[in-house]
Amino acid sequence: MAWLRLVDPRLLLDLLFATGLGVVVLGRVTESRTLWLLRGYLFLVALAWVVQRYANLPLTTKLVDALVLACSLALAILWQGELRRLMELLGTGRLDVLFGNSGRDGLASGSVAVLSEAAGRLSQSRRGALVLVDLGSDLRPEDFLNPGIPLDAQLSVDLLLNLFAADTPLHDGAVLVRANRIMAAGVILPLSRQGSNRYGTRHLAALGITERFDRCLCIVVSEETGTLSLACQGRLERPITSSRLHDLLSDALASSTGRSVAKDTSDSRG
Repeated sequence: MAWLRLVDPRLLLDLLFATGLGVVVLGRVTESRTLWLLRGYLFLVALAWVVQRYANLPLTTKLVDALVLACSLALAILWQGELRRLMELLGTGRLDVLFGNSGRDGLASGSVAVLSEAAGRLSQSRRGALVLVDLGSDLRPEDFLNPGIPLDAQLSVDLLLNLFAADTPLHDGAVLVRANRIMAAGVILPLSRQGSNRYGTRHLAALGITERFDRCLCIVVSEETGTLSLACQGRLERPITSSRLHDLLSDALASSTGRSVAKDTSDSRG
């Protein structure tokens, strides 16, 4: 075991920490294209380290370092929302969310049918609505402009329809849903800066919250047209039907829990 004496313990510790950090970061990424970009960037960083440490190639080292810097700037622009969220988590000490151990249940499978039916009925009656579905982001009151009114009530179609009735004081805000419970109503969400000339306030709020939190969805019903939309990771899919919403929510639930969601009967889709 004489070769162990030749190995620098600091080098082993450096490699161990770097590998652990890489595993944590890669484990947080679910989108394929983002994962490819991150793998390529980490490969460049590792290449730059190897060239700088073991190769006496000054020009190559400069070129690789410049390439890593350029890629870093490009990724900072592409992932500005994710980086801002990372700094917020580090600043508030919410490491359980950062490492994916929030300890909270995601969307319950039975809630998919309830949300789909309620959204379909709201769309048919052209009643504006905004439903924020927490799939594990561990959303807290300080994450909103206004946390609204705490409810902690059982999720149901009738309750959602009543909350978004035009003559109620909470219909202009969002409803926060976690698991099969309505946690709060009248929540005011941060607005997105993208598409300010294309979308209304509800759609901008849906984009704004999903830009900052990757494990949440926003169901939007337009008050003017009754159009049904779904926001996810700062992107808006519209128009969709209640059946399409059911499928998207089921896919999101399957992705967040690592299991498949059984399809409900067509009668429950509205």
